[in-house]
Formats: sequence, C-alpha cells, structure tokens
Amino acid sequence: MYLRTVRRASKSGGVEYVQLAHNDWDAAKGRSTPKVVYSFGRADQVDRAGIERLIASLSRYLDPAAPPTSAASGLGPVDVTGVQALGGALLLDGLWRRLGIDKLITSAARAGRGRRRDLDQVERLLFALVANRALAPSSKLAATDWMEGVRWFV
Repeated sequence: MYLRTVRRASKSGGVEYVQLAHNDWDAAKGRSTPKVVYSFGRADQVDRAGIERLIASLSRYLDPAAPPTSAASGLGPVDVTGVQALGGALLLDGLWRRLGIDKLITSAARAGRGRRRDLDQVERLLFALVANRALAPSSKLAATDWMEGVRWFV
C-alpha cells in the first residue's frame, strides 16, 4: 500500500487529491492497476489528525526498535551505500539490444578484414559513445570522463 496524489483539472486551475492505494495484477490487461482503498480528500483539506491516527494504529504491529525493511522484496534491513543515476543509459541499452544493433556491429566486424579485436568491447564502446551523445552531449574526449561515472555498460 502507498499514498498517492492525483491531480484533476478544473476551471479554477487544478485540484490534488490524496489517496491510499495498492496495486492489483490485472491478467486481462497484462499489467498491474492501482486500486484506491481510501480517499483522504483534497490535499489542501486533508485531515492530518486522521492520518496520524491511522499511522499510530498501524504502528502497533511494528517493532519500534527494528530498522526499516523492504517488506516487498523480503530482503530484510536495507543499507544504502550510494546512489547512481542509471535510468537513461539502461533504457538506451535495452533499446539498443532490442533493435539488434549490438549483434549487427559484432557480425559486421567479424565479416570485415584486418586485425581481430575483442568485438564485445568494441560494441560496448560504440554504445557508450552513442549513449553519451544522447544523455550528456559532449566531445569524444569528454565522453571518457562521463563513462567513468556510468561504468556498468563498459
């Protein structure tokens, strides 16, 4: 379950509503759909005391000394040691592979003449240059500094 805000357009601008929701899997649609459990009403008129009572009621079932856990994954306590933005590069990598560009590059290089190279590394380097131009446009020389921060694809 989670709290979500929904924005509705109105003549006077927009109105936000706060809702308690959870996701149910819809097999017909092949995706999960949010189901509203309770609507707290407009965000500017939320009953803060009511939310605090709900939290206090739910807290009876938790150990206050226990650290927060990731209950959905069942992993137990979570220690965050660092954060790195990978979304754009991962998305481009998935698209790159889905379009078959990786296979096209390695097969074209195998068919060519000349010195044999590690074709997987060549393909990853070409992908890194393309991803750099798409996500953080810079020169080829500056792209090497960018690649240092996003090492997972090289």
